[in-house]
Amino acid sequence: MRDPVVIESGQTYDRQFIEEWFGAGNQICPQTQQVLSHTILIPNHLVCTMISQWCTENGITLPQVENQDGDHVTNSEQKTFDEIFVKITSSSSSGERKQAIKDLRLLTKRNSEFRAVLEQRPDSIAQMILARSTPGLQNDPQVLEDMVTIILNFSIHDSNKKIIGDDSEAIQFLIWALKSGDMGSRSNSAAAIFTLSALDSNKEKIGELGAMDPLIDLLEHGSIIAKKDAASAIFNLCLLHANRSIATRSGIVDVAMRAIEDQSLVNESLAILALLSRNHEMVEIITEFNGTASMLRAIRESECKRSKENAMVVLFAICTYNRTKLKEVEADESINGSLALLAQTGTQRARRKASGILEKMKRTLHNRHCSC
Repeated sequence: MRDPVVIESGQTYDRQFIEEWFGAGNQICPQTQQVLSHTILIPNHLVCTMISQWCTENGITLPQVENQDGDHVTNSEQKTFDEIFVKITSSSSSGERKQAIKDLRLLTKRNSEFRAVLEQRPDSIAQMILARSTPGLQNDPQVLEDMVTIILNFSIHDSNKKIIGDDSEAIQFLIWALKSGDMGSRSNSAAAIFTLSALDSNKEKIGELGAMDPLIDLLEHGSIIAKKDAASAIFNLCLLHANRSIATRSGIVDVAMRAIEDQSLVNESLAILALLSRNHEMVEIITEFNGTASMLRAIRESECKRSKENAMVVLFAICTYNRTKLKEVEADESINGSLALLAQTGTQRARRKASGILEKMKRTLHNRHCSC
């Protein structure tokens, strides 16, 4: 990879490849086959750093990646933005303000270079949010959705992530929309939080300001697109250890386990639980929600290799922290042979975890024979 990016499914691809994939009309993740609600690309800074370090250590020169942000803002674009923004903040006509907000939404969606204007006007979002409090705009759900989507569109531009993250008004506005908006506003708020959470500093701020509760509520009660946006945001936020505890206290395990049981959002829920399973206390909670049986079922029935892997990761953690669960796994394995099959055909990580549990079971059986 030269320019690693993350898509909604949580998978990382090289930017050129995945852009060609999406450009050909595909709306699914090549690896997981998950249907995607959006094709936003988030730079994977961790993998990018790993690639750079590897190249340095091995004496390889990595070709420079073209700037994807289109940082150059023309005078015409700056003038257009200023004209629209004056109408949003100063017009005496609520109808003209609403139209200007809609125009800004369309421009930030269609013109990637236009998003760079925010670097020249970093206080624009705070002023736009303040303008919403005026009569005629405050209680209009379409205005709320348009403003949320403007922030989402701006957040796609890499350099804007820190600008928006440093604006507490913007983050609080997104969280408020998550709680109070209609489904479109809530979904786009979750998508914006997903893109902003590419930065670790933003992950911390978003978690501290209380985004987890409304995101988990959206994961449970939202439309299918909104649920996917919420799951992506929760997963990204939980890459920061402190947010895993917040998510657990907010009931993510219960919601994710029910989503798996209902077969409504299996891939995304398994990815979140696999992330949480690194912590002993969280594994205990997963176990209390019949986690062993749910993971075994996912391993048997899921057609997605990544989901099988994530279920195997959770199951391995359960058996590591609670050895009494090995009997339940052993009973299932004697009937279905799922772990033996996965140890041969799964991803590298899944094979390793499956082999690890099979070895634990083998040692337990040996100890029983020795004690007889």
